Amino acid sequence: MPRPIAALLLVSGLVGLACNDKAVAPTPAADGSAAPAASGLSPELAQKPVATVGDKVITLGEFAATIDRMDQFERLRYQSVERRRQLLDEIIKAELLAIEAKRRGLDQKPEVKERIRQILREDVMRQTRTEVTAPADIPEAEVRAYFDKHRDEFRDPERRRVAHIVMADEAKAKKVLEDAKKASPTEWGKLVRDHSLEKSPEGAATGPAELAGDLGIVGPPGGAKGDNPRVPEPLREAVFKIAAVGGIHAELVAEGGRFHVVRMTGKTDARDRTLAEAERTIRVAILQERVRTAEARIEKELRERYPVKIDDKALEKVELPKSPLEKLDAGARAPK
Repeated sequence: MPRPIAALLLVSGLVGLACNDKAVAPTPAADGSAAPAASGLSPELAQKPVATVGDKVITLGEFAATIDRMDQFERLRYQSVERRRQLLDEIIKAELLAIEAKRRGLDQKPEVKERIRQILREDVMRQTRTEVTAPADIPEAEVRAYFDKHRDEFRDPERRRVAHIVMADEAKAKKVLEDAKKASPTEWGKLVRDHSLEKSPEGAATGPAELAGDLGIVGPPGGAKGDNPRVPEPLREAVFKIAAVGGIHAELVAEGGRFHVVRMTGKTDARDRTLAEAERTIRVAILQERVRTAEARIEKELRERYPVKIDDKALEKVELPKSPLEKLDAGARAPK
């Protein structure tokens, strides 16, 4: 059985346990009328029994709703009567197992109840998200307003790639600096291998010599965009003073008690994205913000409807079980 169907039947079984075998009423439409039957079935036809499992009746509407919840590609698997019969058989198996699970009292296990809560929570949040406008339906004026308000987010600064040779001896570093200024890309790689205290990662020796000593890409000094934790600010400032790709900073850069020969190995020009280029990103960002707002709103409403009280003193008394390492450490400290 395909995984989506297996997951669907698992959810149906767990929700069935939570609902204590009572039928779940369909969500009413906004105008108060009954929700339309699945797959265009009339209300009368939707109520027609298609199978019974013990006292449980599976209606044609419930069966059609199972197919409706599938994605369009999965749904193609059930065009024939025989394949739909196989699906019905899987639903019957799920009902049989759910009945037996309840007989064994498995629905009362804490982990089962927790899974049910998680499923119900996800379903509520999923329904909340469906109420949010689709990206394509967001008005052009709102997209433009977002673009104007967040203009800097769509300006990509110039970025430069940094390589270095780091040494502890200043006099030797000055000699290497002069050699680096005259070095070809291959000779630069040899200088890095021969002198730098930070060796290239294993296997990097087979890579391009001009990328030896690579620290990655940085943006202009002081800017949040293009920050790189591997590149200290003095090195960042130095690489932006180099005139051309392949150039060497004219002086050693002292940082952290060491001396760096700094080289620029690559450059990407600044880019200012237009509204058309940024539109898709903006629509997704607006949608995400609307979803967060909707989720926060429903949580607030629920907290007002169902008051929450927390016993902090009781919470402080909870002790987590010791991990195997903690148990081993405690045993080692125990008196012999």
